[in-house]
Amino acid sequence: MPAEDHALIVIDIQNDFCPGGALAVAEGDTIIPRVNALMDDFATVVLTQDWHPRDHSSFASNHAGKAPFDSIVMAYGPQILWPDHCVQGSDGAAFHPALRVDPAQLILRKGFRPAIDSYSAFFENDRSTTTGLDGYLRARGVGAVTFVGLATDYCVAHSALDAARLGFRATVLMGACRGIDLGGSLARMTEEMRAAGVVLEE
Repeated sequence: MPAEDHALIVIDIQNDFCPGGALAVAEGDTIIPRVNALMDDFATVVLTQDWHPRDHSSFASNHAGKAPFDSIVMAYGPQILWPDHCVQGSDGAAFHPALRVDPAQLILRKGFRPAIDSYSAFFENDRSTTTGLDGYLRARGVGAVTFVGLATDYCVAHSALDAARLGFRATVLMGACRGIDLGGSLARMTEEMRAAGVVLEE
């Protein structure tokens, strides 16, 4: 059993990221039984939840002439435009019904600021606006974090990279994640995590 200072961070297992959702990750729902079982092995469990307003700047529908997966430049740098997803209060934003939520001590909502997207559980995409997760984990005495969830090459990878940068011992259970793989993003982000010292396990 992981030590008391080890947290499980479950990234964005929401209806819109699972098969049938607005931004579905292939086989995204197949990881849920393993994720549910893992929750019993950690003293601290955190669930993250994408939580976008309808007018969010990362939605292609809010940019005339743009289509999903186009890229634009925002004040904080390049931004992929996504299909509308995880709109606050919608069924798509809800956790997948098979996911256990009761073991979580914290549910962290991200991406709720209209002008900025948020992949990481620690920072918005400007790399400076914090979600507060760093402080929460340190206050709980957590020094190691294990990540599971969706999607490997976006929210999971960015969260793991930030955890390593902040000094946490970071692990990603690749077999308990699924990726989008947009233009080779899965291989690229896997290598980036490995180079940053993130431990990758199946």
